[in-house]
Amino acid sequence: MAIEFHATTILTVRRDGRLAMGGDGQVTLGQSVVKADAVKIRRLLDGRVLCGFAGASADAFALMERFEAKLKDYPANMPRAATELAKDWRTDRALRRLEALMAVADKEHSLLVSGTGDVIQPTDGVIGIGSGGNYAVAAARALLAHAQLSAADTVRASLEIAAGIDIYTNSNIVVEELEC
Repeated sequence: MAIEFHATTILTVRRDGRLAMGGDGQVTLGQSVVKADAVKIRRLLDGRVLCGFAGASADAFALMERFEAKLKDYPANMPRAATELAKDWRTDRALRRLEALMAVADKEHSLLVSGTGDVIQPTDGVIGIGSGGNYAVAAARALLAHAQLSAADTVRASLEIAAGIDIYTNSNIVVEELEC
């Protein structure tokens, strides 16, 4: 069964030795916007790992805290930390009910982590999650192929395009960068 989140849009892009992760600021409760400037991107492990989340806010924060603990257990191996989180998320009775997705990235890896046990590293380094994720991915791939924008500018432009299409995504965009 596929879970469909109507929450936000998070996008990760790699280009020219830079990693950029961005997200919009919209928080909805049912049919209403309750916050327009939430920050859904966090720096973890002393700023070496970026984490973006989509889905239920409390669930996402609980998962982010667990992921941060896994990063402390495996500080030099972000993919292992993500895999251990996904394993716990899938097998733990309480965690299994959490409804969120995470995009995590460090200087070497970009991963999508889900509660179904998925830890996916896309070939092109572009990850989009949340209700506008597919729109943002399509825009980012087009911009990467046909424009010479930086990773951060690609993320920002792609999220603005998604915000113009997806009603659960707004244009209050926060972008974080890492050097690869």
